[in-house]
Amino acid sequence: MERTLRIHRFQQLWPFYLLAAPGLVYFILFHYVPMWGLVLAFKDYSPFIGIWDSPWVGLDNFRQFFSTSDFFLLLNNTLLISFLNLAVYFPFTILLALMLNEVRLQLFKRLSQTIVYLPHFLSWVVIYGITISFFGPSGVINHYLEQWFNGNALFLVSNEWFRPLIVLQSIWKDAGWGTIIFLAALAGINPELYEAAKVDGANRLQNIWNITLPGIKSTIVILLLLRLGSSLDSNFMQIFLMTNSLNQEVSNVFDLFVYHIGLEQFNYSFAITVGMFKSVASLILVLAANYAAKLLGEEGIF
Repeated sequence: MERTLRIHRFQQLWPFYLLAAPGLVYFILFHYVPMWGLVLAFKDYSPFIGIWDSPWVGLDNFRQFFSTSDFFLLLNNTLLISFLNLAVYFPFTILLALMLNEVRLQLFKRLSQTIVYLPHFLSWVVIYGITISFFGPSGVINHYLEQWFNGNALFLVSNEWFRPLIVLQSIWKDAGWGTIIFLAALAGINPELYEAAKVDGANRLQNIWNITLPGIKSTIVILLLLRLGSSLDSNFMQIFLMTNSLNQEVSNVFDLFVYHIGLEQFNYSFAITVGMFKSVASLILVLAANYAAKLLGEEGIF
């Protein structure tokens, strides 16, 4: 009987399973199948003798990674960039979504949304080119600095300016795209709440504080937890383009380190060790943050 019900349910829902199939195939092929390669973190891998014939080294790669002088530098740089993105970029997307939601003229609202979405579709190479045009030695900003103050600033080769420029690039490129989920959550708020607040004499700021923000609080918590899960991941292409020999002290992050170790020095086992550490650390961060969210009365992500 139960099997008959399952078959009947499948016959009813097969179009939905068919729609989900490409996504499932993608995740299986590109996210689960490659996980068997994690075994290389425990081997001294050589492409000339293959994966299975490479000798086992146990935890030697992890010991070497944790004892290297670069470990704390990489951890510090990666976490600082992630923290700045979390403290500046993430609240900015919420603020931008609230501002777009308050626009009443639909034509202007759609035009504004289109304008803030467009940079997301530009590649990081184009973004880097725009950055050079503005912040380079002969860029627009230095041009006016020379005219007004008879001096210039070395933005692109400065340790002090590297992180602010990274955050500024992220905001300009992806803040508009990051508002989509928040705008969808805002659309689900009951408009009768605003009408009742209007009768009570509430202004727009009071509506935002007492109705809008509580209405999207669960969405904010979930997206925050998801961002914490990727806090050890940096945007490799962005960091790679912005890095040079004069700012490596602050730009050397885990992803860049993996690139240099794995693809330039062909030390694949060590590179996979770093990637595995990132994954495990990110999982621990998500579990801890999810547990903390539940203690505070939020639903969390699981």
